[in-house]
Amino acid sequence: MIKAKNVWKIYGRGEAKTIALKNVNVEIKEGEFVMIMGPSGCGKSTLLNILGLLDIPTKGEVYYKGRKTSSMSENERAVFRRKISGFIFQQFHLIKTLTALENVELPMMLDEKDKIYRKKRAKKLLEMVGLGDRLNHYPHQLSGGQQQRVAIARALANNPKIIFADEPTGNLDSKSGLIVMNILKELNEKGITIVMVTHDQELTKYASKIIKLKDGEVVEVIEKAKNSSHT
Repeated sequence: MIKAKNVWKIYGRGEAKTIALKNVNVEIKEGEFVMIMGPSGCGKSTLLNILGLLDIPTKGEVYYKGRKTSSMSENERAVFRRKISGFIFQQFHLIKTLTALENVELPMMLDEKDKIYRKKRAKKLLEMVGLGDRLNHYPHQLSGGQQQRVAIARALANNPKIIFADEPTGNLDSKSGLIVMNILKELNEKGITIVMVTHDQELTKYASKIIKLKDGEVVEVIEKAKNSSHT
């Protein structure tokens, strides 16, 4: 589905040069639950952003279904981010002046979906993540775990094939984190590909593939037996 080939990411020049990723080769297959792991500053989020077309590599190539993403126009990249993928971040990134329902509606508004359809789908998604009674609450009226569930519902708004999640449980207590992980597990069981950054070793039980990074390099790729992550 997505392949990174000889990918480098270098920031700055000369003495200020920082190599965030070094000759990375990874493959994300359809339906996998992939976890990118490693210590802080090893390049996990950088790799996630490059795979999700939020960033571009300094050298190397990212392919989506065999097509070079470097040959995509900015508009095609935007369509990929809006229609094919969904993003979940550690900081939630909800719009404070919008209700939970309106936050989930937003990607559909950008995609020029019909107003009645938007509201119906946003309500259904919030009910799916257990927030049917919080539709008209604003972010400041929700707990961290509830805000992250709104963010998941928003990521699902345009029926993505793949979800990129950057430390989605990083700001949550263990109970809220468990709820979030179980939602992601259920989505994966429905066929959605999940690519997630985490440093929490406990969460590897959910993964079907683990990519370990150290100092910007892939040091190990562990592929689990099929369905072992859901037992």
